[in-house]
Amino acid sequence: MDETLKDLAAHISGVLGSAVRASNIAFGELTLEVERGEIVKVATFLRDDPSCLFACMIDICGVDYPARENRFDVVYHLLSMKQNLRIRLKVETDETTTVPSICSVYAGANWFEREAYDMYGILFTGHPELRRLLTDYGFDGHPLRKDFPLTGFVEVRYDDEAKRVVYEPVRLAQEFRNFDFLSPWEGVEYVLPGDEKAAPQPGAPKAG
Repeated sequence: MDETLKDLAAHISGVLGSAVRASNIAFGELTLEVERGEIVKVATFLRDDPSCLFACMIDICGVDYPARENRFDVVYHLLSMKQNLRIRLKVETDETTTVPSICSVYAGANWFEREAYDMYGILFTGHPELRRLLTDYGFDGHPLRKDFPLTGFVEVRYDDEAKRVVYEPVRLAQEFRNFDFLSPWEGVEYVLPGDEKAAPQPGAPKAG
C-alpha cells in the first residue's frame, strides 16, 4: 500500500508542482499539504485525473493551533472508489485570511465549509451562502476555538413577560458546592466508607 501511495504522491507533486508543499504517508493514508490559494486547482485535479478519481468528498473540518501564526488547518478527506484509496489535504490559514471554497468542485462541501466557519470562524471565498449552521442566530464567538470559554459568552432563556427568547451574559446560578457522589443535592446522614478514618468535624455524624 505504501508503495502505491508513494507513486501517487510523486504523480500528484509532479503535475501540480509548487501547489503541493509537502506530502506524508501515515497509517495507510496519504496527506498533502496544499498552498491555500491552490486548493481548488488541487481538488479539481484529484477529482478528474484518471490516476486519482477522488470523486467522493468525505469531510471538511477545522483544527485550531492557537500558538501557531496560521492557527487553523482546514482538513479535507477525499475517497476514490475507483482506486480504493483515501487522501487527506491540509491548508493553513488564520482568523482573517480567506480560503477558496471548493463548492464548485464538490457540491457537498457546502455545509462542511459552513460548519468550519461556524465552529472556528474560518472564512471561505466563493461560497454560495457562508452563514452559521449549528449555532443559534446572534451567537457570539466560535465554540471549537481553543480560546473559547467553556461557559460561553451569553446564555439563552425564554422571557415569559417579553414572550420571546432573550440573550444575557453568562452568570453562575449557584455558589460552588461540594457534591456527594451518592446524593449531590441533599447530602447523606451516614458516614461514607473510608470517612471514618478522617478526623471528626464539628457537627458531623459519628461512625457507626
